[in-house]
Amino acid sequence: MKTLKLLFGFALATTLLTSCTREVIVDDYHPVPGITLNQLLNSYELWYVDVNQTVGYGETPFLQIAFTVSFRNGVLYANNNLVGFGSQGNGFGIPVGDYDAYDMILDVYHDIDGYETFDVYQVDNNTIELYNPFNDTSYFLHGSQRSTFDYDFVFYDNIHYFLQEYEAWEKTFTSQVGALNEFDNENYLQFLAGGNDSTFRSSQDVNINNPNNIYWDYTGVYGVGNVSGNMYLKTLTLDYDFFDNEFFELSVINDQRIELYHPSSGTTYQFTGRGYIQYLRESNAKGEITKRTTEPKKRKQKTVKKDNPRINERS
Repeated sequence: MKTLKLLFGFALATTLLTSCTREVIVDDYHPVPGITLNQLLNSYELWYVDVNQTVGYGETPFLQIAFTVSFRNGVLYANNNLVGFGSQGNGFGIPVGDYDAYDMILDVYHDIDGYETFDVYQVDNNTIELYNPFNDTSYFLHGSQRSTFDYDFVFYDNIHYFLQEYEAWEKTFTSQVGALNEFDNENYLQFLAGGNDSTFRSSQDVNINNPNNIYWDYTGVYGVGNVSGNMYLKTLTLDYDFFDNEFFELSVINDQRIELYHPSSGTTYQFTGRGYIQYLRESNAKGEITKRTTEPKKRKQKTVKKDNPRINERS
């Protein structure tokens, strides 16, 4: 996570926030004559993938998982993880494939997902539509430069995905201040991707070096909430049926450590991430792609899916 404790990026935040709620207007507007598709794609360093604007019932996997994509000299880059968001690849993320752009058509050769093709439409000065004729689904991307992109806003607005990017969170600190409580006995937490995107597990094991060897004592439901007036502070609720819900104030110390303050007991805990999950691929010692991570994490669309009025105009 790139820490940008500066004046909140109002312009970008407005774009991202309003794009979650406004009705998408499918427009046939193309760039002015003389500008090529490559020039259009390169006009911004980052393209934020607003999954909540998606129109259609299909999914394009590499777009569904990405927070941003970038088009750089035929190489497609993506920020698929929030760990390292803003610093990995100098802010571009990691290379995920190659692309070819011509006649308002974008062909992508993704390292894992293979070939995808899109009709590209320019909606306004910093918004493009990628229409996939194979699944009749449109994704809307908002352009920005790295120097003005609010990495922190995107990070905290999607923080539940950050919790899913480690195989386990190990309790590494408990404050001396605070009353004894049931949660003192919990030493590991895990936030699962896929399904309803709200399942957690906890364990009372101690000193487990390999997250795969943790015995999970309990499985329940969790929720992350906002705190009015403070985008850097969240709430975390863990639903323990046998001793009620546990409520915390959640803050991020760095890309591998979180702090949970337990108001009912006055205790502060710190958890450290173990087993980082890079979403896209695993590589061997030569850097060759071996397989996609087995975790089914993907970004969820909060808005209701609807029919796509776009008709494939490709001859």
